[in-house]
Amino acid sequence: MKKLLLLLLFCHVSSQARHSLKFFLTASSGVPNFSEFMGAAMVDELPAAYCDINKKIAEPKQDWVKHLFEKDPQHFEWHNGQCFQIQPHRFRAKMENLKQRFNQSGGVHVLQEMYGCEWDDETGEVNGFSQYGYDGEDFLALDLKTLTWIAPKPQAVLTKLLWDAERSRIIYNEIYLMQICPEWLKKYLAFGKNTLLRTALPSVSLLQKSPSSPVSCHATGFYPNRAVMFWRKDGEEIHEDVDLGQILPNHDGSFQMTVDLNVSSVTPEDWRRDAP
Repeated sequence: MKKLLLLLLFCHVSSQARHSLKFFLTASSGVPNFSEFMGAAMVDELPAAYCDINKKIAEPKQDWVKHLFEKDPQHFEWHNGQCFQIQPHRFRAKMENLKQRFNQSGGVHVLQEMYGCEWDDETGEVNGFSQYGYDGEDFLALDLKTLTWIAPKPQAVLTKLLWDAERSRIIYNEIYLMQICPEWLKKYLAFGKNTLLRTALPSVSLLQKSPSSPVSCHATGFYPNRAVMFWRKDGEEIHEDVDLGQILPNHDGSFQMTVDLNVSSVTPEDWRRDAP
């Protein structure tokens, strides 16, 4: 059965050429032993830089980031200004406005923002994003097609209307996310090319515990962490009865993922077929 299965079904892993730059900003109020403001930058899902206003630290997390800061001190000063002056003040004001709007005089509150961009180095396609969360729930997201904010819950509608009226700020966000951010991303990729642009092909294996259990296609040792794994049967992709896998890190910095196929998708007629 396993021999026939290998002849009829194939697991394929392909890499993608999409790169990303993401910033994560977190402000808190009333949280014991937790920083009032923290920020982190990620390039291709790898930590690049981190800052903590309570601990008064701003540090690169990769050697190539340290080298970039040394070569471009203005860029380092920009990050420092964002981490210790501009963003903490901005988040503190937004937090107070939200607490007043929700009639929250005290308690624990957390305001988060994730923003950044993605760039496809094959097609040149660029995508930008900016979204906020408040107290653990989605709050607002910027729609760059309409240049308006999306409110996923009624409590965010008033903030959406106020932010939609700040047209100059929205235009700035569009320019930053669609032009400045991709240029920075390309700059980071150039400085970190030995790490970020290295490639390693996966080692792929098929596993099945019993004749009736799902067949697992396991790929490990690949880099970067952008990969698509899918099953093919007679040259056509199988989408039903497939459990999508999650990309996980290995200890050596490479990645792994597993995709399971329910063998019920293989018909009795297929099992009786002779291999070519």
